Amino acid sequence: MAAKVPRNFRLLEELEKGEKGLGAEACSYGLSDGDDLLMSNWNGTILGPPHSAHENRIYSLNIHCGDHYPDFPPTVQFVSKINLPCVDQKSGKVDPSRLPCLNQWKRDYTMETILIELRRYMALPQHKKLSQPAEGSTFT
Repeated sequence: MAAKVPRNFRLLEELEKGEKGLGAEACSYGLSDGDDLLMSNWNGTILGPPHSAHENRIYSLNIHCGDHYPDFPPTVQFVSKINLPCVDQKSGKVDPSRLPCLNQWKRDYTMETILIELRRYMALPQHKKLSQPAEGSTFT
């Protein structure tokens, strides 16, 4: 059995990868507050997939990694308004039961895994043509 990497080491790895831009080109993430020693609150960005209602849009998200991350998934909330079945239209919160990577969370998944999956979700045939709120609008 492999040793479990402690939460803070894991988050440091993710921070380094995010800051160096080593992840997927269409997604980025980093700490929302550099002084957050617990590394709990993160910002994420997704570039809308091409050939969809999301093309040329930039979506901002908040990601909260609780005390039990990565054993349990983080909470994810869109700041930018978006119309997707997995996103609560009042709060912007992503419903974990409606996004496969959150619903079937594995310890080796990362914040990047979630951002990439959300981008793929936007590009699904049944979602890519959904009408979207005005660009630049945000959840309050």
